[in-house]
Amino acid sequence: MEKSSLHHPRRHLKSFIRHTKAHTKKDIAAILTSLVFILTGLGIFWISSFRLPDLSSFEQRKVSESTKIYDRTGKVLLYDMNAGVKRTIVSSENISPYIKKATVAIEDEDFYDHRGIKITSIVRATLANLVSGKFSQGGSTITQQVVKNTLLTQEKKISRKLKEWVLASKLDKALSKDKILEIYLNENPYGGNMYGIAEASKRFFGKEPRDVTLAEAAYLAAIPQATSYYSPYGSHMKELEARQKLVLEKMLKNGFIADIEYKKAMTERVLLQPQEKFGIRAPHFVFFVRDYVENILGMDSLNEGGYRVITTLDMNLQEQAEELVRKTALSNEKNFNAKNAALVALDPKTGDILSMVGSRDYFDTDIDGQFNVATAPNRQPGSTMKPIVYAEAFIKGYTPETVLFDLPTSFGTECDLEGKPLRAGTDPKVCYMPQNYDEKFRGPVSLRGALAQSINIPSIKTLYLAGVRESLALAKDMGITSLTNADQYGLTLVLGGGEISLLEMTSAYGVFAYDGNHLSHRPVLRIFDSKGNEIKIPASRQNQAMPVNVARTISDILSDNTVRTPAYGPNSVLYFPSRDVAVKTGTTNDSKDAWTIGYTPNLVVGVWAGNNDASPMVKKVAGQIVAPMWSSFMKAALDTIPDERFIPPTPADSSVLKPVMKGIWQGGQTYTIDKISKKIATEFTPPETRQEIPIQSVHSILYWVDKNDPLGPPPVNPSNDYQFERWETPVRLWAAEQGLPDQTDFVIPTATDDIHTGKNSFVVSIQNTDLAKKYNLDDEVSISVSSAGKYPIAGASLHINGVYMTTIEKPPFFFRFFPREISNIQETNNIKITAHDSVYNKSEVDAAFYVALDN
Repeated sequence: MEKSSLHHPRRHLKSFIRHTKAHTKKDIAAILTSLVFILTGLGIFWISSFRLPDLSSFEQRKVSESTKIYDRTGKVLLYDMNAGVKRTIVSSENISPYIKKATVAIEDEDFYDHRGIKITSIVRATLANLVSGKFSQGGSTITQQVVKNTLLTQEKKISRKLKEWVLASKLDKALSKDKILEIYLNENPYGGNMYGIAEASKRFFGKEPRDVTLAEAAYLAAIPQATSYYSPYGSHMKELEARQKLVLEKMLKNGFIADIEYKKAMTERVLLQPQEKFGIRAPHFVFFVRDYVENILGMDSLNEGGYRVITTLDMNLQEQAEELVRKTALSNEKNFNAKNAALVALDPKTGDILSMVGSRDYFDTDIDGQFNVATAPNRQPGSTMKPIVYAEAFIKGYTPETVLFDLPTSFGTECDLEGKPLRAGTDPKVCYMPQNYDEKFRGPVSLRGALAQSINIPSIKTLYLAGVRESLALAKDMGITSLTNADQYGLTLVLGGGEISLLEMTSAYGVFAYDGNHLSHRPVLRIFDSKGNEIKIPASRQNQAMPVNVARTISDILSDNTVRTPAYGPNSVLYFPSRDVAVKTGTTNDSKDAWTIGYTPNLVVGVWAGNNDASPMVKKVAGQIVAPMWSSFMKAALDTIPDERFIPPTPADSSVLKPVMKGIWQGGQTYTIDKISKKIATEFTPPETRQEIPIQSVHSILYWVDKNDPLGPPPVNPSNDYQFERWETPVRLWAAEQGLPDQTDFVIPTATDDIHTGKNSFVVSIQNTDLAKKYNLDDEVSISVSSAGKYPIAGASLHINGVYMTTIEKPPFFFRFFPREISNIQETNNIKITAHDSVYNKSEVDAAFYVALDN
């Protein structure tokens, strides 16, 4: 035994370790079990300490602090969300069974089966909270919501949620289900200062809650989930209607209503009462702000938190906008069958919404006035889409001077060149052969002229060259979110084939105003809680949507009154003689939408006219229907803001451009002559007399330019482009009709410019002037200019110390000045004379003169 023990020491050691581990595990288990019992006991003790308040407290809602919305000064109150809180308590027997069933169906379909809480919902919410890392999911039953709305705060803490569960269970034992549902319906918020089913029934339908129909009851049950978002007077009526249908579907599914009742309610036309006019200013904007702030703070917090919301609204501009929209819409209704109008004004450098008017009268039910057209993403923008497309073309390298042909063109591939279907039985509507607004065709037109005059045919061609997908991508960078499917629009996009909101399009034009920068529009400047602490709000998103020079090019074109004149006249409402204002109008082909959007470097204003139901107006251009309203508002607004000017764009380097891209449409090969001698230009030929002449060969741009590489070499085989024949054939026919035959290089002159040569050089000099003397500040300085050369002097300019002073364009060339009149006079000064002769040969001469500054 001893030997055995000596020979196996490791066996004893292992046995000892196993014995020790066994005891350790038992000890740990015992300790953990004790902790669980202790914690459970503490939890039970803590939970048991919860007290259910006197049930009479359910009759009085906990005190809420009112959230107030102000204009940008923080002084003008736009809306007090809880001012004059209205609540009428009604008993259960005076509430329609439809309301009760609808509420239970959408809020808590197991209401009559559970005991105040649903364990499955609690587990699901807990798991969701653990995954998200936030305590945002509650899985609340109707009983829990009663507890939350009447007994507890809105804080999101675990302790509050535990209290809610416990109190809900106790409440379920203390009260009948019908009584709990009665309290819930009397406490529910329905928007603004309205609480309880009685107030909501009266406000929305003019009825007592016992008298509402099934369809009306479904609306009432749909609203409390998000009172601002689902407000019948807000901009989400379609979403409210969808939720109302969901309520009806759930009622049918749960056996609360019969199939015949369901079908009747689904087709019932529900009439809403007009909203009360008092207690709200700029209502469309206010509801837009409420939606925005609710996304930040949450509905419960917004309704009861006592916040102070400082918006971006300029109340002075808003009042003028509301009056102009009202007057214009009433006039348009008589003259153009356009019952409604809308306006948005923004600061492009901040994204601030300065004014928003969503209809001619928010409270006019005949025109569905509460619907906010300014934010509705379902209006076709017409030609206001064109500047975005042209901007994309400029990004690709095309220039304002690039020429396209405004000729009848069949763009649809399923049709022949005359716009007729290639196959029998094909619907002629697929043949895309649009007209211009005046049904005229102009032949060769520059992109500058086509955009400024809003000519359709070259604009469609510009879209093809720029690319539909690329243009949509640019629109997205400019803040437009509703244009998502390139295949849906095709080449109709440039004429406004998509759908967009006035707010987003106006904001997009702010990109042109702000040197290509896009700032997302914002309605709120600051938010303060009830204690005066500032709440952090999302900053405006900013991105460089397009190159600076492209934005400046668009502004240069849209503010060019001269090039716009053939379409609008020299003194149209679009023209502001003393300010830099760029503007674009747009009217849809079906005359359903008329737009005008214009801007300065520090203000962008968009207006719309039409009908909410998309019925057509009398066929007129936007310049007649809506531009006067835009012009009137712009004039009033410009009186209140600094005069800022557009920065001119930098011209493209014409030396690297194909002739057609710099305005020469007659041919793709050119030579340069001297305009005076009509001979080939030389290095002596001045810029003023040089002229680039094409070898005549008239083709469409697709003959000279590969649209996938516009700055690269010409296409080897232009006919590979599926649009080539459709563009080329009308151009070749037009050239033949105009008597413009093709030429060869035999037309190039062989002789060179013999007027501007080294022998005919021009020299200018200063004569008969004593520049060596020292002049006093009040002495007159006289400078006589003479020249030598074959051609006489035709003009001379004087510069002193590098600063231009004056020009003389006819003899005698004699300058006089007093030193005291020169702002940058010094003791030693430089005089420079630049001059040219009658054929634009140039010469210059420098000299010094001296001034005594101490007299």
